[in-house]
Amino acid sequence: MNRRTFVQTVAGTAAAAYGVSHVSNLLSEEPPLAANTGEGFGVPFSLSVMLWTVFTDLPFERRLEKVAEAGYKNVELVGEYDNWTEEDFKRANAKRKELGINFDCTAGLKHGVSVPDDRQPLLDELRHVLPIMEQIACPNMILLSGDRIPGMPRDVQHRCCIETLKAAADLVQSKSIHGEPVRLLLETIDPEENPKYYLTEIAEALEIVQATGHPQVRLLYDLYHEQIAAGNLIEKLEKSLSHLGLVHVADVPGRHEPGTGEINYQNIFRKLAELNYTGVAAMEFHPSGDPVVQLRAARDMALRAGRAALSKKIIPA
Repeated sequence: MNRRTFVQTVAGTAAAAYGVSHVSNLLSEEPPLAANTGEGFGVPFSLSVMLWTVFTDLPFERRLEKVAEAGYKNVELVGEYDNWTEEDFKRANAKRKELGINFDCTAGLKHGVSVPDDRQPLLDELRHVLPIMEQIACPNMILLSGDRIPGMPRDVQHRCCIETLKAAADLVQSKSIHGEPVRLLLETIDPEENPKYYLTEIAEALEIVQATGHPQVRLLYDLYHEQIAAGNLIEKLEKSLSHLGLVHVADVPGRHEPGTGEINYQNIFRKLAELNYTGVAAMEFHPSGDPVVQLRAARDMALRAGRAALSKKIIPA
């Protein structure tokens, strides 16, 4: 499923200053990094690939092989399993285990948390998908807000988000998958991509997650969407850290790889390391060139920037 199509369904509807050539220079400065990411490579965070953005013309198992070729051990889905047979599940699980890949997150629920009439259908969807998440060992589910409702005060929809998330949290209370607690991740969408979408900025999403007050309800910080909607990315990372469940990575404009647009992703990755962010940063971009090459470059930028930040922290004054 195409991620943009998914968002529209739920809601109702060439390199810049630090370009590709600069990324290539980074890669030439030292030997390629090893394939493993996360704490095992000296940074607190792990890296993932949101699968809807890459290798869409290939069979599912081959797509996983390409992700592994690019050096990643985590993959995020958007309901690719919706029409799978039991044999499809067996093949997918066998391939991910062969490659050492985890499915760290998924999306695809069709109803939004800000729409009162969507509450029960959303809870029914979540009940339906939880066994599938168990089957593919995927512990995290992305939730969207849905559209603004004409004539409904904003504070009503704001409260609806909180109450729906509390009800959804009850469904996953104390549940774990693959040794991790099941988490529900609330995502914003910028108003340029979807002018009708209710929840467009991280500041309000953070308020909602805080008001929900449940450790299994977390914030998905999509840096691409937030840069378009409001900017001021690093300060918001700092403010949201204790409620942060996932970070999504793409540059502005164009949703291409880090280094092609206006976001200083080296500083972003440094900050994630400085903050000791132990979650996942997922690449959700349309590669401007060869996908494997661009995914490797993004991974190496993230790991080098994170290692550099941590090395400065441990140098004695």
